[in-house]
Amino acid sequence: MTSATMTAGAAPNAHRLLWAGFTAILAAGVGFAIRGGILDNWGREFGFTNAQLGVIGGAGFTGFCFGIIIGGVIADKIGYGKLVVAAFAFHVLSAFVTFAAVTPTGDAAAIAAGQATAFNFLFWGTFIFAIANGTLEAVANPLVATVFPNDRTHYLNILHASWPAGMIIGAAAGWVLDDMFNVPWKYQLALFLLPTVVYGLMFLGQAMPKSEASKQGLSLGEMLKDVGLLGGLVVCYLLSLFFGDVLKPLFAEGSPMAGYVGYGIGGALLIAVGVITKFSLGSFLLFVLFVTHALVGAVELGTDGWIQNITGNILTSQEGKILFVFTSAVMFALRFCAHFIEKQMGLSPVGILLVCSILAFIGLNLTSRVDSFTMALLALTVYGFGKTFFWPTMLAVTSDRFPRTGAVAISIMGGIGMLSAGLMGSQGLGYAKDRFAGEALKAEKPALFEEYKASKESTFLFFPAAKGIDGQKLGAIQEKKPDQRTEDDKIVVAASISGDRKTLVADSAIPATMAAIYLCLMIYFKSIGGYRPLTLKDLSSKDNVHTGTDLGTAES
Repeated sequence: MTSATMTAGAAPNAHRLLWAGFTAILAAGVGFAIRGGILDNWGREFGFTNAQLGVIGGAGFTGFCFGIIIGGVIADKIGYGKLVVAAFAFHVLSAFVTFAAVTPTGDAAAIAAGQATAFNFLFWGTFIFAIANGTLEAVANPLVATVFPNDRTHYLNILHASWPAGMIIGAAAGWVLDDMFNVPWKYQLALFLLPTVVYGLMFLGQAMPKSEASKQGLSLGEMLKDVGLLGGLVVCYLLSLFFGDVLKPLFAEGSPMAGYVGYGIGGALLIAVGVITKFSLGSFLLFVLFVTHALVGAVELGTDGWIQNITGNILTSQEGKILFVFTSAVMFALRFCAHFIEKQMGLSPVGILLVCSILAFIGLNLTSRVDSFTMALLALTVYGFGKTFFWPTMLAVTSDRFPRTGAVAISIMGGIGMLSAGLMGSQGLGYAKDRFAGEALKAEKPALFEEYKASKESTFLFFPAAKGIDGQKLGAIQEKKPDQRTEDDKIVVAASISGDRKTLVADSAIPATMAAIYLCLMIYFKSIGGYRPLTLKDLSSKDNVHTGTDLGTAES
């Protein structure tokens, strides 16, 4: 297929919009990578546990949900231009809030209070940063899906090649500024503001086309019918977990009330979805895609948020950053190859996703066993191949099969992925690191565990509370040269590494589950004549009534 054919029907400024969106997501990737690289700085400076760092990192995903879902719902009503302005303002504001965190000093009480204050600034600064990123994706994803209707998988993968590109820049900057020159973390994080200015200029004055559903004058309720109660259940459950976490400080420690309030908010939102859609059940296929994308967010972005820390702990901090840059480079290059894989190799989007999930499973297990830089390169190459196409290809499948939803379904899907990354992936991996490392140290030398255990327990969903290794004490050991460490120091470091290895093995269960789902989807599409994109005209055709189970429309 030639370039001219692929871009047929595209807006005159289609490529300008594509590259403006590319730069916007690149800014998010730069900020994400730098934050991942300075987690250890925050742990040492503020004395946070891995679970606390996971909560802060998780805000980088949960905030995204609000930006992309709210932005996606109102995008066709207020215009994409206003959303870009809002995102730009949120990006700048996030920097000011994050930079307000300062090192706690004084007596024990003052330090504890300072830690809590710093935690809040870092959490909310990260959350606002994520709102900006989500708002931008609420613009970029439907724009690219609209202006390149004949080749969404290819161009959405190009758009999201900006994510690993941003991570390459951010991680490389962290490697040089942090490991080589010990530049303060605030100066490192400020780098994301540079591409922020660039994307603002690229979007300035550009005409923004509307989605097919918006052009047809469909109401929000009609766009949401395919989402319905089933799809709403997925996002509302994740939102209930988010509100349950955020509201915990308002109640006594250990009180279940925050969780109850969170479920109450989630239930109210689900009822609202029912009212707007006239209680449409929604599409079961879209429900499955939403659940699967929650797994995508947990394994791709949740792992990305910790992978520098994990590989840097198993090997060295510098090697961890180099490996992160390398893996991101693999993703960046491959995302320009989606067209070749789909058209020349004959793999459908769902087939691509199945192969990727198998490779991700293998890659994570290989990474858990690395003991050298060369072996890590091989393992992370496999993992990089696996995770590359998950996110953009899932968006392409949703756009292809549910044209009536306009910008809404892919925006909700993006929100689900980010919510899951923050609530399941980032927090879950932080909890796993704490739990497995603490268990390894306790099993090896109980007295040493009592000396080095964290003061605060780590919790995650319904799993038992666990105590990990104190971040400041571990950091003090890691700052010593290997030949200067005592035998007890070596035992503590070994326990931390053991915890990281077990965390990666546990993480690999997610892509294994995804592989089973994608296999079922391939069988399903084969049973209805094969995978193909649909249009609103297809949905109104009597010849396509058999796709009612697929589309889940209220009229079918």
